[in-house]
Amino acid sequence: MSSAKTPPDQEPRRPASEPGGRGAGLRRATAAVVDGLRTAGASLSTPAGSTEPLLADAPKRWVRMLPHLLALGFVIVLIPVTVQVLTNDYGVGGGLAGALGVAQSAPLFLAVTRPLPAWWIVIVADVIGAIATMTADPGRLAPWTPMIIVGYLVLCCALSLRESRRTLLGVWLVTVVAGLVLGAFRGEGSQDTGVLLIVLSGAVLLLGALLRERGDARRRLVEQETISETERSQRTLLEERARIARELHDVVAHHMSVITVQADSAPYRLDGLPDAAREEFGSIAASARESLTEMRRLLAVLRSEGVPGERAPQPGLDRLPHLVEATVRAGIPIDLSRPELAILTQLAEVSPAVDLSAYRIVQEALSNVMRHAPGARTRITVSLDDNHLLILVVNGPSTEPPAPLESSGTGHGLVGMRERVRLVGGTVDAGPLPDGGFRVAARLPLLPKDSATA
Repeated sequence: MSSAKTPPDQEPRRPASEPGGRGAGLRRATAAVVDGLRTAGASLSTPAGSTEPLLADAPKRWVRMLPHLLALGFVIVLIPVTVQVLTNDYGVGGGLAGALGVAQSAPLFLAVTRPLPAWWIVIVADVIGAIATMTADPGRLAPWTPMIIVGYLVLCCALSLRESRRTLLGVWLVTVVAGLVLGAFRGEGSQDTGVLLIVLSGAVLLLGALLRERGDARRRLVEQETISETERSQRTLLEERARIARELHDVVAHHMSVITVQADSAPYRLDGLPDAAREEFGSIAASARESLTEMRRLLAVLRSEGVPGERAPQPGLDRLPHLVEATVRAGIPIDLSRPELAILTQLAEVSPAVDLSAYRIVQEALSNVMRHAPGARTRITVSLDDNHLLILVVNGPSTEPPAPLESSGTGHGLVGMRERVRLVGGTVDAGPLPDGGFRVAARLPLLPKDSATA
């Protein structure tokens, strides 16, 4: 005998008394409530990890002392007022009134660094004070006295600036329960303050939490901007180094090509070479060709995607007049001072790296003038020291406002100058002048082409 199974969507509903019916739903709801209460209890029993005073990070000392001074002021005012009101208006004994005044007000000192433990002390003292004033004459404020409300709101401010949202929610729920329970037992004719404290404490906790979270968001934004600026500077430096490496590739590749050609042609140009010498020249040529291949691979890695290869020869100091002429046409008056012809002949013998670096330094300086000080008169001086090439580019203040799109450059100019100077072992000094102009001074060593350093 076989029996067919009922499809899942056609199973009969179980009665509420059977397992899996309404009883299971009630148990799940009860478990969720218990879990929520357990979580709230854990939040209320776990203070914030930081115990630094409020406003401890403020730059000024008086701002850092402000929470302590405010707490001191409230304690000095609330203790005697609480004792007097409890004694005269509510008929509480002097000893109990003094103990309640201290217990309800003194923890405000602790709230500057540990607001949650201070709240536990205050809420217990407030509940005891509310119970002690239940037998007061009709017409009095109950269950919370005015001093309790003021001190509690100050404590809520400290809590909202330090504790998490979950903790603040737990604090407010305890305030609601205490206010409603004690308000149900207040004397007839007394004015209810339980709802007032519930509304005011909730507003203070919410506003304080929003202000704190806004401050945290702004602080994280500043930190992120600082990190981004550091990363941007590092990226600019690496990009400039890669650009310099690509430019120097032509210089190094030229010398390696010369070595390869000389080594390959040596056996044909020199008669009577022994076989060992021929093999040595062949090994030199093979090593040079391998070095050129590796250099081209490295250049392919350094070259940005989508950027075509540079095929024009790298410029040098002999191209300065053309650079100055193009800049003058752009509206920058320039005075160029160059060495005499004999000295120019000496400059022609220096290292190509120095020649290229000197040209690029002048080029970057003129680009900065056009970008930040359009129309400013500029003086370029190229001179020689004993063993150094001296470059000086000085511009006066701008005669017209910079264009909006040109006022902020890429940040590569000064970085590129420093990297090029460091490459050849020189020094550079760049900075503003008192009259509003700018000065760039570079000192490059004169490395002969045939020197080991070059």
